[in-house]
Amino acid sequence: MKKTAFPLIFLSLLTIMSCSTSQKLATLKPEPDDASPIVYNNVPSFINMPINVKLKDIENKTNSFLNGLIYEDNDIEDDDIEMKIWKLAPISIKNSNEVNSNSDKITTVLPLKATIKYRIGTKTMGVNLYNTKEFHLNGIVTLNSKVNLNNWKLKTQTELKSLDWNESPTMSVFGKNMPVTYLINPSIKLFKAKIEKKIDAAIEKATDFKPNVLAALEKICTPFQMNEAYESWLRIVPAEIYSTASHLKNDSFVLQMGVKCNMETIIGQVPETQFDAEKIVLKAVSKIPNQINANIVAVSSYQDASRIIKKNFAGETFSSGSRKVTVQDVSIWHKSGKMVIALDLIGSLNGTIYLAGFPKYNSEKKEIYFDELDYVLDTKNKLLRTANWLAQGIILKKIQQNCRYSIQPNLDEGKKTMLNYLNNYSPMKGVFVNGKMEDIQFQKIELSQNAIIAFVKVNGVININVDGLE
Repeated sequence: MKKTAFPLIFLSLLTIMSCSTSQKLATLKPEPDDASPIVYNNVPSFINMPINVKLKDIENKTNSFLNGLIYEDNDIEDDDIEMKIWKLAPISIKNSNEVNSNSDKITTVLPLKATIKYRIGTKTMGVNLYNTKEFHLNGIVTLNSKVNLNNWKLKTQTELKSLDWNESPTMSVFGKNMPVTYLINPSIKLFKAKIEKKIDAAIEKATDFKPNVLAALEKICTPFQMNEAYESWLRIVPAEIYSTASHLKNDSFVLQMGVKCNMETIIGQVPETQFDAEKIVLKAVSKIPNQINANIVAVSSYQDASRIIKKNFAGETFSSGSRKVTVQDVSIWHKSGKMVIALDLIGSLNGTIYLAGFPKYNSEKKEIYFDELDYVLDTKNKLLRTANWLAQGIILKKIQQNCRYSIQPNLDEGKKTMLNYLNNYSPMKGVFVNGKMEDIQFQKIELSQNAIIAFVKVNGVININVDGLE
């Protein structure tokens, strides 16, 4: 994303800070509190992730895994039969009951050719009295499979339904072609279970969609930039995946999945991904809710916030009569529950002044403002002695007036931007994001010892469709 309301919300807050003016003198710097890790309570979010696997994709992958020679028995001593089976043409897979769109059975049709050596005779007193005949034949095997999901894969229980020879197998006996179907068909029992097992193994391998799901998740969870100007990044950290039972609908297997995750907006340099496939747990559930709650935490370190403010608001000028000062640099930090704003000024007075206040949010007006914004005590005392015109509060009043900012346009713009990414957005091949959302709700602002943390909430529906198998 290139824009969103999340970083703009608290960056607007930071913008407000930089509206303040100060002048240059020898003031004491309020030292920031000792830095500690950013700790906050992040309410999990839930995203729908339905998986659609087309039978055609399963068919294509099964053909790629089951090719050429698919069965071989070179030991004629155990049962008087040697046998080799080849796949003669591509396998076809379809819904077993096209009338019943919710059937969970598939039919596999396997064209094959076979070379069979059949030995007739006996061994007496060390003398082989065998007559071995070789048959070349081809036919079509039809198999039915029950399907269910187990450990990210479609598991099948396959049974050979029928074997139809294209030509009736014959053998030359005394110069005549004699039908030998009665010899061949009983031999089918010998490899029936192995053919079924081959099909089950091939389908299981073909429908291992875990790599697809995790690849899609990894792509989605890689932090991506939402707004270049504000250097904002969205990071999604998945914790659990919920999955319903799969079912076959028309020409696709459908699997409802939901992702439990934390969503964060980070300001500054691109954050590291926190995606770890090994830590993701797959849990079975009976139903995935459609309504999704996205609770997003927007985090801006004071260092990054200061840099952004400097870039966007350096050169801000405040005046009182003939006196004026220009902001050259801005930095902010946390001190005893307040936000300290340091302004480096040049002009009628040169130096650094410090202000402190509590960021607040007015939900009715949708405004961010500073409560009890005032000069830090040492700054105020020195202004009274060296720049009384500034200490009297004329410019401070202007700062306080500027420190009110409606975020409604940002929320509206953020919603509009988000909707662009809910309209068949494809972060990678075969992965599509769709959905709808209600208005973005600003929750609260918190200050940690080294970051500004804003909380927003979005209700709606987000679907991440993984459609197709590579």
